[in-house]
Amino acid sequence: MKTIFHVQNLKCGGCARTISNKLSEMKGIEDVIVEKERSSVSFEHQGADDASLVKSTLRQLGYPTLDDENGVLQKAKSFVSCANGKLGS
Repeated sequence: MKTIFHVQNLKCGGCARTISNKLSEMKGIEDVIVEKERSSVSFEHQGADDASLVKSTLRQLGYPTLDDENGVLQKAKSFVSCANGKLGS
């Protein structure tokens, strides 16, 4: 099944690379597509638990979905994730 999340703090290719790399490492998550222009993350998965796990992972990386809180901590995490994505290129 395909799920699309619209996320906050997705600003550049570094952010997109971090998200794509981390989600692609997850068991049962495939075909991860990150569109920075739309601030969206789409992926294929088997069950609802997988989608919940992706949502939690996005939050931990600093990219909460639109319905989640986007406080200072989330923004700081996204800055670090972005930098890691840029350095990993």
